[in-house]
Amino acid sequence: MTNIRNFYINGQWVAPITANDFDVINPSNEEVCATISLGSQADTDAAVAAAKAAFPAWAAVPQAEKLALLVSLLAEYNKRAGDLAEAMSVEMGAPMDLAKTAQVGAGAWHIANLINLYKDFKFDRMLSDAAPDDRILMEPIGVCAMITPWNWPMNQVTLKCIPAMAAGCTMVLKPSEIAPLSSIVFTEIVDAVGFPAGVYNMVQGDGVGVGTQLSVHPDVDMVSFTGSTRAGTLITKNAAATVKRVSLELGGKGANIIYADADEKAVKRGVLHCMQNSGQSCNAPTRMLVERSVYDAAVTTAAEVADAISVGPANAEGRHIGPVVSNLQYNKIQRMIQTGIDEGARLVAGGLGRPAGLNRGYFVRPTVFADVSNDMAIAQQEIFGPVLSIIPFDTEEEALAIANDTVYGLTNYVQTTDHTKAMRAARALRSGMVEINGTSRGAGAPFGGYKQSGSGREGGVWGLDDFLEVKSVSGWVE
Repeated sequence: MTNIRNFYINGQWVAPITANDFDVINPSNEEVCATISLGSQADTDAAVAAAKAAFPAWAAVPQAEKLALLVSLLAEYNKRAGDLAEAMSVEMGAPMDLAKTAQVGAGAWHIANLINLYKDFKFDRMLSDAAPDDRILMEPIGVCAMITPWNWPMNQVTLKCIPAMAAGCTMVLKPSEIAPLSSIVFTEIVDAVGFPAGVYNMVQGDGVGVGTQLSVHPDVDMVSFTGSTRAGTLITKNAAATVKRVSLELGGKGANIIYADADEKAVKRGVLHCMQNSGQSCNAPTRMLVERSVYDAAVTTAAEVADAISVGPANAEGRHIGPVVSNLQYNKIQRMIQTGIDEGARLVAGGLGRPAGLNRGYFVRPTVFADVSNDMAIAQQEIFGPVLSIIPFDTEEEALAIANDTVYGLTNYVQTTDHTKAMRAARALRSGMVEINGTSRGAGAPFGGYKQSGSGREGGVWGLDDFLEVKSVSGWVE
């Protein structure tokens, strides 16, 4: 990787106009693993200008030609899978097994899904048989700012950049400055494929700098952001002055409702899902709601499962969890664990400090609290670490009320062998996604939430629509 300090603007790797070094820390050992440069207003302006200049020609490129470039991009992405995995493992602490499979695989999956739906996507449609002279034209919105997080880097980069490219938009990517290395590899992939200059640009920076500059920039038509609800609120305010479209994928506090008739693996499945990626997933099932008659057994099982999870460095092989991404995150999680103790929740696994045998790196003990009430901070605030809260309930109505009693509404989970009850719960839960009995959502399913979990959808046809304007034309004659 030779472009660590450079940006990608108008089809070229360029040095920052003003050097502003920023050290990237390997969370497994707390050592500097790379030094990037953070962009300035001049760098942001140059990238946006390149995207704006490239937009008219790229928007006019035929769908078949765009499709061919996307197919080539997927092939190049797969060729660089090892480099992407290595980068994500080092920058954000994903164990190599997870980095090679879920982290890299998520990006490949999203690109392939988009290619499949794009082949038959209609940008030019008749309104209806009753109005044959009315035409609906789906047109690219324009220049898009993509601001992506550190927890699932390629998942988010591909969910934003690939549909935007397919729609005919041009873009500026600002990856997380905490985990920027995989986006450098991704940019090398885009460069190797040969997209027209200015279609895709990448500027490193932090939220206060480049992130804010993009969200207020008069020549940016849309901001697509994934991150905290706090930051999403600020971006929305910044974008309001120029009435940009804003698509937000924000926080979550998912409830996992386990009824007494759930299958025997439901509790274990829920704990492991919560702890995956060291708990750093916005859709993690961090509140386990358990029916009272099976509550004690569920608490015992959850504690045993959490205690059996191994924690270790990201470069080690195996099915363990790695560190959390930064010292800032580590300290926040430790404060929340202490808060849970102070609030009177019963600590049944994990707790404060690092796991035994690890004296450096941002490692957190897989932690489970029982006897949590939903008004506790650990049940209401997104912790973004391997911390599970278990809450008892007595009735179906109470479970649904607890699940919905949150400012978030991203993903909820239901475990029951009563399919009628599962369908009732799915309809009653106020969230953008519901997963039943451990069944993953299918290819092309939309990802996004209600309430303070965001607006807009990523993935599938909904993710492509997010980057399109709808034009209605009357009097159309073929």
